[in-house]
Formats: sequence, structure tokens, C-alpha cells
Amino acid sequence: MQQIFFPAEWHSQSGVQLTWPHMGTDWADILDEVIDCYLSISREIIKREKLLIVAPGNSEVEQYFSKEEKKNIIFTEVESNDTWTRDHGAISVFIDGKPTLLDFGFNGWGLKFAANHDNQINNKLYKKSIFNSDVEYKNNQNFILEGGSIETDGKGTLLTTSKCLFASNRNQPLTKEQIEKHLKSVLGINRVLWLNYGFLAGDDTDSHVDTLARFCDEDTIAYVKCDDENDQHYLELKQMESELQSFVKSDGNPYNLLPLPMVDALYGNNGRLPATYANFLIINNAVLVPTYGTTKDEIAKSQIKKQFPDREVVGVDCTTLIKQSGSLHCITMQFPEGFIR
Repeated sequence: MQQIFFPAEWHSQSGVQLTWPHMGTDWADILDEVIDCYLSISREIIKREKLLIVAPGNSEVEQYFSKEEKKNIIFTEVESNDTWTRDHGAISVFIDGKPTLLDFGFNGWGLKFAANHDNQINNKLYKKSIFNSDVEYKNNQNFILEGGSIETDGKGTLLTTSKCLFASNRNQPLTKEQIEKHLKSVLGINRVLWLNYGFLAGDDTDSHVDTLARFCDEDTIAYVKCDDENDQHYLELKQMESELQSFVKSDGNPYNLLPLPMVDALYGNNGRLPATYANFLIINNAVLVPTYGTTKDEIAKSQIKKQFPDREVVGVDCTTLIKQSGSLHCITMQFPEGFIR
């Protein structure tokens, strides 16, 4: 029987992937603005590990980086529809000790958006000389699964939301039991914690867990807490909090829960935006925390620092990213140590 290890995000990393914004993406109208945000994130990553940049044309991206910065960047030419790497990127596991890229199907969050190019990125990357020679690739595109929809503690527990995984145009008509069985078989996990409550207005993903609740270690879950009874999120997030309080670890003990503040309301052309501090990214020796220029930014960073005392906590202004209803974690995908050359 195969032994599958699905490492947590805090596992030592060999690099992070960014799929770069270009004129063919929804960022076209604010391209310079969003590239500034991508550069801020890129420079924090390359201080600590490799950065893999996917773009239709390398020269357009390379111009933004110095000769010294480029030493830690892998530029690769691949077409893309958009830039949400967390959801079209491969999920990394170790099967019998071998580093393995699992390429699940990505269909634009249930056929909401075009994904014909995004859905080919992982296979095209694998065919390039980016990964170590022992890295394997497994095509799992018959099952729709976005990286933002799942959280692992690296010890066999998966945290996810029923609103996303049971959403129409994903894997219907599979039942909860069938979906859970499949996740266990391909990810090597032995139990699934299902959140049935929690949402953010303006979210296109059907409540991805990485916008709501995140493992910080195998004992601790950070989550979005809403204290304003007049906020449209109050009741659902209160119910989500109750669910988290009812969850127990494999040893039967409850989790440590780390509340993160609800971002002060931000609005775009179509209403409220799904801004969240839960969309942080754990990298080697640091945690990158999205900030939005509101009064809650410093509170959120302080809360996250409590859980990661040995890592630098770096705020990155993501007010541009949230205009397209995503944030920092959504545009990144980490590769554990042993994957990138």
C-alpha cells in the first residue's frame, strides 16, 4: 500500500510559484498597479527561497528585477487565463518518499470563468527542467480540486468547507462520503473536518477555507471572527466559530483557536469585497500577511505573530489584489523542499 505524505504549509520549502498578471487577464485595466503588488510579494519570497514565475513572455517580467534578484528566480513561459496560482497550481505530496505533483482539474471555480490555459500549466511546467529528476507527475484532472479549498496539518487531517466541495459544477453528483473517500486516497489523509458555515461577501470561490480558517500548526487554527452584530457576516461566522470549537484533534483534545479580526468593510464596483487576514502565506522563516490599509491591519499581524514567534511577520499591501476578489495566499503556491532544482 502506498504511503502518501501531504505536508503542511510550514514544511520546509524549495520555492513558491506566482502566475504573473498580463494584458490577457482581468488585471488589464490596473496592470501597473497589480504588478507593483506582485513585485512586493516576489521580493519577500526571494529573500528566503526560490521563486517560480509563470508568464506568457519572460522578457516582460524580467525587466522588473535586478541581476542579483534574478539569481533566485526561475522564469518560465506558459500561457495563462488568470493569476490564481493557489487554485490552478499543482498540489505537492510525497508518495513512498518520492516528491509528486498532483494535477487536479481546475474549471474556473465551477465554470464561472475560463480556465483552458490555466488547466494546462502544471503539465507544461513538469515537462520543463524546473523540478528535480525524481519528481513525479500524476494527472488527477478527472477530479476538480482547488488548493485554496483545502488545509492540511501535515499529520493526516484535512480542513475544508462543504459549500465549496459540494458546489454544483465541481464534482457533482458525488456524495460527501465519495468525495471524502477520494480525498483520503489521493492525499493520504485519514480524516476530514468539514466547515458547514462561513462565507465572505463578494467571494467567487464558494467559500474557500483559506479565506476563513487556517492551520498554523497541528494544534492551532486561525479563523476570521466577526464581532459586529450588524455585519452581514456575523451570524455565519459565529456559527463557524462554534463548529471550530467543536472540532477535536486526533488525540481527542480541542484545538487552540486564534481569532483574526474581520477586515473593515471594503467595496468595489459590484459591492463588498472579500477581504480577509486568513489569506496569509507561510514561507521559510516568515509569514506574509495581507494588509488592506484599515485599522485592523496591525491587530491581525500581532495575532499571527503570537502563533509564529520564530518567523518574521511581514505585512504586504493587498488592496489591489482584493479588487479582483482574491488576496495573497490565492496568488501563490508553495513547493516543499525536494521539488525545485
